[in-house]
Amino acid sequence: MATNTKRQFTPADVESNRRLLELLSQTFGNVSAAGTEIINLEAIMNLPKGTEHFVADIHGEHEAFAHILKNASGNIRRIVTEIFGNSMREDSIRQLCSLIYYPARKLQYISASEPNMDDFYNITLHQLVKVLQRVSQKYTRSKVRKALPKEFAYIIEELLHEAPSGENKQPYYNRIVETIISTGQARDFIVAICNVIQRLSIDRLHILGDIYDRGPGAHLIIDMLQNYKDYDIQWGNHDAVWMGAAAGNECCIANVLRMSLRYNNMATLEDGYGINLVPLALFAMDTYKNDPCEIFQPKVPVDETEQGLKNRQLTAQMHKAISIIQWKLEAAMIARHPEWGMESRNLLHLIDREKGTVKIDGVDYKMLDNNFPTIDPADPYKLTEAEAILAEKLVHSFNVSDKLRRHINVFFSHGCMYSVVNSNLLFHASMPMNEDGTLKEVSVRGKKFKGKDLLHEVGLMMRSAFNPDTPEEDRKYAIDYYWYLWCGPDSPLFDKAKMATFERYFLTDKEPQAEKKGHYYKLREDPKVCDYILDCFDVQGEHRHIINGHVPVKVGKGENPIKGDGKMMVIDGGFSKAYHNTTGIAGYTLVFHSRGFELVQHVPFTTAEDAVKNGTDILGTTKIVELNRQRMRVRDTDIGRELQGQIDELMMLLYAYRSGMIKERK
Repeated sequence: MATNTKRQFTPADVESNRRLLELLSQTFGNVSAAGTEIINLEAIMNLPKGTEHFVADIHGEHEAFAHILKNASGNIRRIVTEIFGNSMREDSIRQLCSLIYYPARKLQYISASEPNMDDFYNITLHQLVKVLQRVSQKYTRSKVRKALPKEFAYIIEELLHEAPSGENKQPYYNRIVETIISTGQARDFIVAICNVIQRLSIDRLHILGDIYDRGPGAHLIIDMLQNYKDYDIQWGNHDAVWMGAAAGNECCIANVLRMSLRYNNMATLEDGYGINLVPLALFAMDTYKNDPCEIFQPKVPVDETEQGLKNRQLTAQMHKAISIIQWKLEAAMIARHPEWGMESRNLLHLIDREKGTVKIDGVDYKMLDNNFPTIDPADPYKLTEAEAILAEKLVHSFNVSDKLRRHINVFFSHGCMYSVVNSNLLFHASMPMNEDGTLKEVSVRGKKFKGKDLLHEVGLMMRSAFNPDTPEEDRKYAIDYYWYLWCGPDSPLFDKAKMATFERYFLTDKEPQAEKKGHYYKLREDPKVCDYILDCFDVQGEHRHIINGHVPVKVGKGENPIKGDGKMMVIDGGFSKAYHNTTGIAGYTLVFHSRGFELVQHVPFTTAEDAVKNGTDILGTTKIVELNRQRMRVRDTDIGRELQGQIDELMMLLYAYRSGMIKERK
């Protein structure tokens, strides 16, 4: 924590830092300028800490994600209730919140039934200004000003800082509101002020991995993030497989296609990135035209019309086609990298076509499907000529997608394998560990790494796959490594003994489908292990935590997302609709504000239209995880420590000016 202790400087301090001080003097050229900046920074240090939001495993659910950004995970509802709880009915509060979340659509809906819109505008503008005053209290005027739309910035500032109290200011304030309405700008003004409330309600957004797969709009989520000011991403295994696909990894491409077809979600592929699926469709229709493909039917409901059923069948055929191709491509990858020790994942040669069984770990299991027209029993992992041509076309389609490459660049510009932010260690999935609770050494290209060094090395390798300056051999290895990160046993993004994809498709027996988790998933219940990991990452602070996603928390079965006596928080509550039955909820958001941590548990999102018309929300329950004795200030954060460093440098510059060691500028 930063302190206010005044530091005493010496001429030696100035000499050893002269180059820095000369650069500072170009911006703060005299005692007055440097002193003014010190006053400004000291004031900022004493503001309340901004609100951070942590979200994990969004899995393409763009509408639910957009709603969370709009409602600030319930923060806006909490503020509105605090302000108007004693003067407004519950339904009115809900409708006001709905207006803040979806202002343009809500106004359109209201105007169809409201007989006196001018009266509505007058009441609503006064209410919204009160809400904006509350959410802007944590920020400097400068920061609030930057969040304001240019066309209304001056008016909003006047309303914010001229409270309607006292006989001198009341007429002035009221006249501003009346003029907004009389000039026909009320609708646009309300939309603008609602958007500012949304922006200021979340100071920083942390996404703990898995933006992609299952849901229909991963590309839309990244489009949203590109318009967002302050966010970071910790890469997840589903992100990694898409990054590998963008790099041209055939196995990653096959996995991406298979999962999209499994959940009947081609929107991200086709609409988002322009991936051409026609060659796959033609191949599947020809190869599996008489195959019912029952076990490859999509996981989500489809239109029950005749055309819908035809599309469903085509999806199943494409799903089966790419799955067989995937297992063949993965066998080639495994042969190319024996050091990964994944030979046990090759199962096609263990199929007994006559018996309709497959032998796994010495046990024969009956298979649900035994129609494999493209598998040659004599050479089961060889692609047919048609499969090889198709694989080339698919790789080309991914390679030429400019938008996919731009979106992957967002992961590199705003993301990494892990982050340490305000005494919180953030990473998506796991930390490979030994059974005794020590960090496990993992071999990467013949060298062994563990803990922080492992995540750092993996992050460098992932970036090198897209770096044109990387030597060709290293770049090829890095591209291949994306597949290992997706499903390798010692991958910190996966950390399970196997990914039992084949077994889940073809077998009913649960034993071979089991994916044994790494030791981390059990050891993280122990607060001593959590402290050990935090120490290894040099995480400082009285209240420090590890925050993960990756494994859905089965709340419906009594599982607790808070582990290790509060030192560990797992916030994958199942945003994806495919997980709702498993988890019993529809995701978590962890909120870290100036008074502590709150875990917001969401109920399933319906539609934005329902939220507009009926004021529905996705807030379930809010659990206070940790409450600070004193309200946290900016000085207690990472930014505060940076600002304290700037203050110290400016104080040294003041000393240099006053001692004559550096000359003041005009």
